[in-house]
Amino acid sequence: MKLKHSVQTALTGLTTHKSRSALTILGVVIGITSIILVMSLGQGAQNLILSQVNGLGATTIAVIPGKISGGPSSAAQTLSDSLKDSDLTALETKANVPYAKEVMPMVLSGGNAVYGNQVYQVSLYGGGTLMTSIMNITVGEGNFFSDDDVLSKSQVVVIGYKVKDHLFDGDEAIGQKIRIGNNTFKVIGVLPQKGQSGLVNFDDAVIMPYTTAQTYVLGINYFNRIIVEADTQDHINATAADITNTLRSDHNITDPSQDDFSVETSADIASTLDTVTSALTAFLAAVAAISLVVGGIGIMNIMLVSVTERTREIGLRKALGACDHDILTQFLLEAVMLTATGGLIGILLGGFLSYVISIILTSALSLSWTFIFPWNAAALGLVVASLVGLVFGIYPARQASRKSPMEALRYE
Repeated sequence: MKLKHSVQTALTGLTTHKSRSALTILGVVIGITSIILVMSLGQGAQNLILSQVNGLGATTIAVIPGKISGGPSSAAQTLSDSLKDSDLTALETKANVPYAKEVMPMVLSGGNAVYGNQVYQVSLYGGGTLMTSIMNITVGEGNFFSDDDVLSKSQVVVIGYKVKDHLFDGDEAIGQKIRIGNNTFKVIGVLPQKGQSGLVNFDDAVIMPYTTAQTYVLGINYFNRIIVEADTQDHINATAADITNTLRSDHNITDPSQDDFSVETSADIASTLDTVTSALTAFLAAVAAISLVVGGIGIMNIMLVSVTERTREIGLRKALGACDHDILTQFLLEAVMLTATGGLIGILLGGFLSYVISIILTSALSLSWTFIFPWNAAALGLVVASLVGLVFGIYPARQASRKSPMEALRYE
């Protein structure tokens, strides 16, 4: 029998039992839809994260306390007090780090901002005046704090748009005082809506001089970060090496494995995040692919039932001259057609749902989310779906082809 006739016969067999065929491909549809969703959203998240990292600036270098690679114990060191005033002074010395354009310490924390009866949970950032340039911050209302405010530990703050909206409910915020912990701070500036820079969303932020945060909020004499901006992108690696050598000298470290700090460029952070997000996306896709195996088993079971129900049909076809190969081809084609159809529906459904979710994320969460259709995953999913139909259809097809025409015709 020609392949064309086998295809027509397979199509007739599938369309005769539409409900059963639809239920059979449901597992494949769910599996392919899940894979497309995971891959599309994973790539969208990856692009968003990397764009945010690039927003830190190509010449930005972060010095972090503790050695961030090496397991849970070393991860805990990132909360250590290894970055002190002496380190800041050493990095600000031009002879030590000649390509450093700007150096700024930072302290980080969280807490509640209180105004009257209103309470709002905020992210607290203590920094210097260089935050406006290094972290691309603009002030919508009022002013940013000055170098004099940093030196005098002035109790002044700049608040994010959401902080103002929640605490002051549309009223004027400039000049008002909010409470953080046991101290009050005067609001001198408000950031515009979507005040985001790098990986930080400043809409929920309270920014103050780092000296103020150290003294009145945290009670510490060390830094959580030191941000260094190189003069050009070409000098990034040289600047990172100078920072490392300077801090090792300042900390009396001769063995690099004993470093109590980490130096990371934007490229390092982007590479790490790219690896993490890619691995996570691949893992989730693999989990979603399990449903394809479940769908394949379902197809095999349904095909075995179909073989039993169509025993007389098989016997009649063999009596009219169909050979074992013809019967085998017909049932294999039916299985492959089911899974391929499920794959196509899953690809379209997954793409549509991914597009809808990207619109929701963009509008509801104000994220710069880009819809990405994973063409590679779609092509691979379609091929895998067809292979699933082929693999799990072989056994039912062989069972059908081995039936004796005489016994099949007598079957009731």
